[in-house]
Amino acid sequence: MIECYIEDIGKHVGETVRLKGWVYNMRSSGKIRFIVFRDGTGTIQAVLVKNAVTEEVWEDADKLTQESSLIISGEVTEHPKQKGVYELQVSDLEVFQICDDYPITKKEHTTGFLMGHRHLWLRSSRQYHIMRIRDEIIFAMRTFFHERSFVLIDTPILTGSIGEGASTLFETEYFDLGKAYLAQTGQLYLEAACMAHGKVFCFGPTFRAEKSKTRRHLTEFWMVEAEVAYLDSNGNMDLQEEMVRYVVKWVLEKCSDQLTELGRDLEPLKRVSEPFYRISYDEAVEKLRGAGSVIEWGKDLGAEDETILTGMYDRPVFVYNYPAGAKAFYMKRNGENPKTVLCSDLLAPEGYGEIIGGSQREDDYDLLVAAIKRENLPMDVYGWYLDLRKYGSVPHAGFGLGVERTVGWICGLPHVRETIPFARMLYKLYP
Repeated sequence: MIECYIEDIGKHVGETVRLKGWVYNMRSSGKIRFIVFRDGTGTIQAVLVKNAVTEEVWEDADKLTQESSLIISGEVTEHPKQKGVYELQVSDLEVFQICDDYPITKKEHTTGFLMGHRHLWLRSSRQYHIMRIRDEIIFAMRTFFHERSFVLIDTPILTGSIGEGASTLFETEYFDLGKAYLAQTGQLYLEAACMAHGKVFCFGPTFRAEKSKTRRHLTEFWMVEAEVAYLDSNGNMDLQEEMVRYVVKWVLEKCSDQLTELGRDLEPLKRVSEPFYRISYDEAVEKLRGAGSVIEWGKDLGAEDETILTGMYDRPVFVYNYPAGAKAFYMKRNGENPKTVLCSDLLAPEGYGEIIGGSQREDDYDLLVAAIKRENLPMDVYGWYLDLRKYGSVPHAGFGLGVERTVGWICGLPHVRETIPFARMLYKLYP
């Protein structure tokens, strides 16, 4: 007898196989039992006919409930009416546990209830597809960088340096050395690494103590960040566009069926293959005001502004060269307009907003010192970062992509909480 996974079941038509998994659903029709069986790689309908099995197997099947665990054996057959769909004609089963009172049933449940049972909700069809697509998105990103000879750098999660803003830091006491922080970004460390390897990236969790309850925010999320020596802001946007196109094409090729199961319209994703739009911050403000926004020049774009703006475009749009006061201290001033910095945000269409933030970094020692002082940041903890501008400084640029926002956009999800296995939000720490 052959042990296999459901994902490989088509290779074993006419053979007897053994599958290990769980009952997803069941129904009966007289002397026939239909068991929808899952094993983590897929689902299959197992058909159990009373006169084809022993009385003991038939009785065991009668006891099965949703999420009961078992090993099931039988012959693999092709569905008589659906090409490429397979069934299992059951000859034997071995029950491990009968599941009593499984909390998540076919009836409607509130989102709060489902999030409180996230450890079980992950087993449902919708969540299964989302996590599979997330896995492909991450693999595509890693492959993109690997194919372009980027080096993976694992940046620290505990740090003494502030990468974004002090108001969104998680603090902890670090032995006798004072305060440490959960990393908001791996960027500063990537800048050091790119001076050694030229092209680098990191992938890991990041943390923001931001008291936000919007559908786009998590307190713990995953970022893919890249940093390249001798790259300017325009080249940085080119790299981002190339990566997003690569990832979306990959997902359309690998996961179209799963996206369709989620109800995702694929046409907007197919348009990602066309060139992205690029508009300056000044142009964005003008367009927003024309659409009724009261945004003031100098302010960062809010979620509502991004929603309005992306509604004007049928594919991703870069907004570049924001006012210096709206962005982080390490961004390089724009020589053509010193009130702005050489940066960009990539906004996903359909109202999803920012998925990538990037910039050219300040490579001049004195200008970076002045920026740190303006932000009232502790100069001593940035000594190593300033060293990068003292010893072989070069123009360089990079970006950070939020994995969960990207998953949400590609899957067409209404809220970021479904894009990560166990969401951490302002009001959520369980399970």
